This record gives sequence, C-alpha cells and structure tokens, in this order.
Amino acid sequence: MEFITERLILRPWEDTDAESLYEYAKDPRVGPIAGWPVHTSVENSLDIIRTVLSAPETYAVCLKEDNKAIGSIGLIPPMQSHTVAAEDEIEVGYWIGVPFWGNGYIPEAVKRLQRHAFEGLGCKAMWCGYYEGNERSRRCQEKCGFIYHHTEENKHCELMGDIRTEHFTYITKEQWSADEN
Repeated sequence: MEFITERLILRPWEDTDAESLYEYAKDPRVGPIAGWPVHTSVENSLDIIRTVLSAPETYAVCLKEDNKAIGSIGLIPPMQSHTVAAEDEIEVGYWIGVPFWGNGYIPEAVKRLQRHAFEGLGCKAMWCGYYEGNERSRRCQEKCGFIYHHTEENKHCELMGDIRTEHFTYITKEQWSADEN
C-alpha cells in the first residue's frame, strides 16, 4: 500500500533504501531520542529494513520530488504497543532525518495515517508516545490533535538498554473527525 500527500509519498521500505536510511539513521540526534541505536553501516540499515521496517503498516517517508526515503512512519498493533492499547486502538511511531526537521513533513504523514487508521482500518483511537526530552515529537503530536493522556516512568528501553520516562498522547476517532471538519 502507498499513500500520497501534498508533498510526500508513504510507501513500503525496499532494500534499495538502505543507503538513504543509513544516511539519516547514523545521526545520533535521530535514533537514540526515539529509542533505537544509531545505524553503523549501510549493511546494518539493510538488516533493519528486512527485520524491522518490513513490518505491516510501516512506511518510508519520501519526498514526492525524488521518492527518496528521509524518515519512517508506522502503525503499531495493540499487542506490540508501548502502552496498554485496546483491540480497536493503534499506536503511531515516526522519525525523520535531521536535514528535514522543521518542515512539517511528519505531521503531514501522521495526519495521512490517522485517516488510514480511522477510515480504512476501523480504529477507534490512536496512541502516540515520546520519551522525556523529545520536544519535537511532542510538538508534532500536538499539531496532529493528540492530547496528553499519561506518563510512564522507569520504562526499560530495550534497544538502548536504559531506563526512561515516556509520555503518551491519545486521539479518538471522534476527536479526529471534529478536527477534520
């Protein structure tokens, strides 16, 4: 499946995206604040594409002009959610390369996946989380209509091997629908 927005293409990750993925995922300002380690090589990025980014409902965020992967966005099912999500709820996660920060690309992508989750998948609500200190992610969530729900302290961040505080936001289909109209 592929989604088109005003400026973006959201499409499945491909092996040929490994070089682009590595270009942005090797920057220590990107992964660690999102809960994953920096990529160490193009081969490492290719492995991540094949083992992590190949999950259902996971998309490369690409600019329309060149279809080059500059970030990632995905829907996380309830059983894999970072918080307690009901069967008819979903979580969204995302990141984007540093050169593209501040352009509104991720809010644009999130809003498109909100439409897909609520209208296409029949979800009743959507969760999103951010680790303490990730203000860019918090602001993105606010722009997309998410409302603060709760904070979970002393959470083990498996990929980084540390303990963190994670804040969760939430939006219902009804809240989203009201914002859309």
